[in-house]
Amino acid sequence: MLGALACSPPEPVRIGFLGGLSGRVADLGIGGRNGVILAVEMRNRQGGINGRAIELIAEDDQQDVEVARQAASRLLAGKVEVVIGPMTSAMALAILPQFDAAGVPLLSPTVTTNALTGLDDQFFRVVAPTAAHVFKSAEYHFRENGLRRVVLVWDLLNRAYSESWAGDFHTAFVALGGEIIAEVGFASGQSLSVLAASILAEKPDGVVIIANSVDTALLVQQLRMRAADLRIGTSEWAATERLIELGGRAVEGLVVAQYIDRDSTTPAYLAFRKAYRERFRHEPGFPGLTAFDATNVALDALATRSDSQTLKQALLAQGTFAGAQSSIKFNASGDTQRDTFISVIRHGEFESQH
Repeated sequence: MLGALACSPPEPVRIGFLGGLSGRVADLGIGGRNGVILAVEMRNRQGGINGRAIELIAEDDQQDVEVARQAASRLLAGKVEVVIGPMTSAMALAILPQFDAAGVPLLSPTVTTNALTGLDDQFFRVVAPTAAHVFKSAEYHFRENGLRRVVLVWDLLNRAYSESWAGDFHTAFVALGGEIIAEVGFASGQSLSVLAASILAEKPDGVVIIANSVDTALLVQQLRMRAADLRIGTSEWAATERLIELGGRAVEGLVVAQYIDRDSTTPAYLAFRKAYRERFRHEPGFPGLTAFDATNVALDALATRSDSQTLKQALLAQGTFAGAQSSIKFNASGDTQRDTFISVIRHGEFESQH
């Protein structure tokens, strides 16, 4: 018996993933989960972490607060070292108290709400909070797109993100000389035909939508049916391939903010994109990229932490990590900076605006 125990493989290093794998945010969650899977598989082929295999446990939060809390409880009960996720700000605010109480880091690929900025907690992220990058969208719409009178339309179910983004855009756009003539909140699944009519009743010269890819695509279709030449933009949340697939011709000319430089020629990014496409047969987009980065950050910290360090301490002590497109450097609060990029959909593709 002692001999058998001595020869048994070491206990795996368990990490979790939490994101919306069903419903209208599934493109975000599935892309994120796949980025995590790829990073784990690549690391396991290299021997895991100090000879221990990495085991991934994935949970679907369904973009529902109570479901997310239950999923978080299962992950923590499974003794995970870290959770990659969630993918939306609303879910992060809902579950973070559980991770603070357990002392387990929550490392998000995509959460950008300002409400989690500058806090001493277990939350880390590999994208910048909205206050650090939304001005770039506002400036493009004012200077390049020629907008002056804008209606902001934002999702009420992910209010932590959409309200934060809308507030920062409002401040930046008005400072440039523009006017926000209305702000309209809506719940995913409500009548988009009625919503489109109410938006156009304000007689804007532009509309900026802050919502998931599905609702954005469907709302753009409704707006274009009534005002074919209306100038429309959207935030980073909608910037997945699903936006183009569902929107079709209606999303041509749509201005889309991005967390990914789709024209990047850095060797690390090209290698990641090739590996992701070969493994999953679709583009990684920003969810796949940022989740891949977040997972590698977590695995690097797990591999280098000392016996006396918590994982949070190891993340903060190392501070700077390699990403597929750019380095990731945490401040004392677990926040980082990451650029955002502007693209326009032309001929069914995201065309970068440099």
